[in-house]
Amino acid sequence: MSGKISLALLASASCLCFASEASAIDASPTAEPTVIYAREPAPVRMASAERANMGGGFIEFLFGDAPQGGRYQQQPAYQTQPDYGYGGRRALLPPMDPQSMRREEEAVDPAQRPLDPKYEKQVVEYHGRESPGTIVIDTPNKFLFLVQGDGKALRYGVGVGRPGFTWSGVKSVSAKKEWPAWTPPPEMLARRPDLPRHMEGGPQNPLGARAMYLGSSLYRIHGSNEPWTIGTNVSSGCFRMRNEDVIDLYGRVNVGARVVVI
Repeated sequence: MSGKISLALLASASCLCFASEASAIDASPTAEPTVIYAREPAPVRMASAERANMGGGFIEFLFGDAPQGGRYQQQPAYQTQPDYGYGGRRALLPPMDPQSMRREEEAVDPAQRPLDPKYEKQVVEYHGRESPGTIVIDTPNKFLFLVQGDGKALRYGVGVGRPGFTWSGVKSVSAKKEWPAWTPPPEMLARRPDLPRHMEGGPQNPLGARAMYLGSSLYRIHGSNEPWTIGTNVSSGCFRMRNEDVIDLYGRVNVGARVVVI
């Protein structure tokens, strides 16, 4: 019994000696204790250049050793855009060229285009040899003159024949009709089979409000329900005017009047 007690006392003494030595080591001035306060946030490890080869951002967050609740944040991925030689500002659109603007205007509904003022009815100088009451049609310039005398003439704008349908010569007014009916000739129907075979006079009739027939030909000076075509090459050889202008001319011209087309 006494032997067992002695052995137990010896073991206790050994443990006390080991504990004393450990306490002595912990108490050594060369080791500073790490103190973590209860309210202090846990130490944070920031991304460093040593982990740059991990790809950064979300990949580094997944495979790096930063704690999930740490402060590591991915930096914004914005990149400076190249200057392209414009001083950091967007280049302004170049000014539109007049021809482009003109094409855009032509693309607008033609019925909305205003009449060119030069095609308005007006009194002009006339120094030709034709006598008063004669109609002179200047096809290239798209004007119709009614000679007045005293070196004056009334000038109207007209629409003339398309290329291949213009003509020149001397005719006379063989007939006059108000709100004439229209029967397209066979030659026109051959080119345009979609046209009606006959149309009574009225606002929708392509001959307009008045018509003056030229001799025995199929040509006429007539009104139009498409006034925006005045000043253009548009017809199959007839001369079209605005309805208000053809009504005015109709009242000034007699059957038998001379018509000179140049």
